[in-house]
Amino acid sequence: MRIAQIAPLAEAVPPKLYGGTERVIWWLTEALVDLGHDVTLYASGDSQTSARLVAGAPSALRLSGINDHTASTLVMLDQVLSDAADYDILHFHVDFLHYPTFRHLAGKCLSTLHGRLDLPDFWPVFGAFREMQLVSISDNQRLPVPDANFIATIYHGLPLDLIGYNPDGGDYLAFIGRISPEKRPDRAIEIAKRTGMRLKIAAKIDPADKAYFKEVIEPLLNDPLIEFVGEIGDSAKPAFLGGARALLFPIDWPEPFGLVMIEAMAAGTPVIAWRSGSSPEVIEHGRSGFLVDSINEAVAAVEAATRLPRSGVRAAFEARFSVERMARDYVDLYERMIAKDSPAPFATMMVTG
Repeated sequence: MRIAQIAPLAEAVPPKLYGGTERVIWWLTEALVDLGHDVTLYASGDSQTSARLVAGAPSALRLSGINDHTASTLVMLDQVLSDAADYDILHFHVDFLHYPTFRHLAGKCLSTLHGRLDLPDFWPVFGAFREMQLVSISDNQRLPVPDANFIATIYHGLPLDLIGYNPDGGDYLAFIGRISPEKRPDRAIEIAKRTGMRLKIAAKIDPADKAYFKEVIEPLLNDPLIEFVGEIGDSAKPAFLGGARALLFPIDWPEPFGLVMIEAMAAGTPVIAWRSGSSPEVIEHGRSGFLVDSINEAVAAVEAATRLPRSGVRAAFEARFSVERMARDYVDLYERMIAKDSPAPFATMMVTG
């Protein structure tokens, strides 16, 4: 198949630091190439890929200091439109900016939605552009928009050798992600203090969350148990996650997927997650981690995590969240789209009688 992957321009593919969506796009693109497909990636010019790269901007916009990405994205989408006849499938990862321009090509267009859908700001597009075919990254993600045109849920996957299995773990708790109210790093800090275990926080701080960090989180860091590591890239993740006793995922919002959960599982590190958003779909309670509803339950789960076989955590990851599984799920979906969009054979189109 001839497949175009259209990525956001905020981060490179793969991202230099934080960037879950771009990381998933990279893994998927490379896996599709490995499966023998002809893949073109539309992304920032500093992206690295074995597919053909078409640069939508010279470099990743966030690290270039450009805050509004709309103009650059529209220019890239115009290039995709010019090239559209070259592809069997146009796979978009840019939310809904392409809907008006590509609705006449809806049969070959697929949009994976990577963000939250519980905000009514976004709902009008799903009714106005019913022909656009959507993929959710968890069943929970799509609940706020039950009438949207979802044709599949496909869970993220990552390469089996990306994060090596650590059979021993370590003596600290890990938190990784963004410093923001919905990610609840304050809960992670409280859990660490109540268990007496060290907590390492590897997180980026977006401009919108600087006040929250300064006013709420920074005062909590003045404790010998708490270490703020800052934003880390892929090269540091295996040691960071593999050396942890458990990953804390104390979210307070409908997380669409939560990539860090499967990254921790790959290392064999159990995940202690609040029962919210996609967590019950990703975490098998008592096998790959524990689902909790309170600080007290999370504190108890830290002790239970020390007895959870790390080999079982890794096995749960391999069974459900490999990049090969993700890529084949998408290929199956692409093939169904192509079959549905193709004209019927001549013999079946003839009118008899």
